[in-house]
Amino acid sequence: MARERPGTVGTPATAALTRAGVAFEVHPYHHDPDAGSFGLEAAAALGRPPGQVYKTLLVDSGAGLAVGVVPVDRQLDLKALAAALGVKKVAMAEPAVAERSSGMVVGGISPVGQRKALPTVLDESMHQHETVLISGGRRGLDIELAPEDLASVTDARFAPIAR
Repeated sequence: MARERPGTVGTPATAALTRAGVAFEVHPYHHDPDAGSFGLEAAAALGRPPGQVYKTLLVDSGAGLAVGVVPVDRQLDLKALAAALGVKKVAMAEPAVAERSSGMVVGGISPVGQRKALPTVLDESMHQHETVLISGGRRGLDIELAPEDLASVTDARFAPIAR
């Protein structure tokens, strides 16, 4: 797998992966602002099954923010994520809070390269794929990498958090 393609705009996510020495490939695509689902749009635009493309969701545990990463065609199970984080419950973070914390816009939030490292849980379904696609830090850009590399660079754990 190659590093960032020449001519692409760097993002905090691609910069973080490059600094970490992680192999990845960038996949730019035309983003339609009227798309109903950013993740499903990415899967369709890139010709990938939705189960291989993952979305990044920020939650609030009451004690701070955390990240859950699930396939774009599934939903985040809040109870399962709370259990994986070892907290009583979590709620979806407000979009403005997620954007402020990550430094990225909703629909383009990557689990990699956020302003502040947050506890991160990856859905265990990632183990079914040699590589997965995640947001590259902006709408219209996905990054492909190995699940183990994503876990390593984000200090994440795997758990069944999708339903």
